[in-house]
Amino acid sequence: QVQLVESGGGSVQVGGSLRLSCAVSGTKSSIVAMAWYRQAPGKQRELVAVITSGGSTNYADSVKGRFTISRDNAKNTVYLQMDSLKPEDTAVYECNVHDGRYNYWGQGTQVTVSS
Repeated sequence: QVQLVESGGGSVQVGGSLRLSCAVSGTKSSIVAMAWYRQAPGKQRELVAVITSGGSTNYADSVKGRFTISRDNAKNTVYLQMDSLKPEDTAVYECNVHDGRYNYWGQGTQVTVSS
């Protein structure tokens, strides 16, 4: 059974930083891509950042230059370093992994940025 365990969310003031982690276990196939999504109240889920098995990354325009996605293949863990946080970054952040056939989701972690 595939499990994604997220950690690192919390409350921070504008301009602060947080680092999210997502540890993946139970995968039987190689992970093709790992990503972070977020969903704010009343809004649709949006892709924040994605990293492929080869290390290529892509970011939402709203977080470029502020967020950095990385992965530790040995630990099967993906990270999201979030700097210069803004109130509009407030959302539930969800980890996602794709093994070439299926998508798997974490339980979500709340990030709240206050001014």
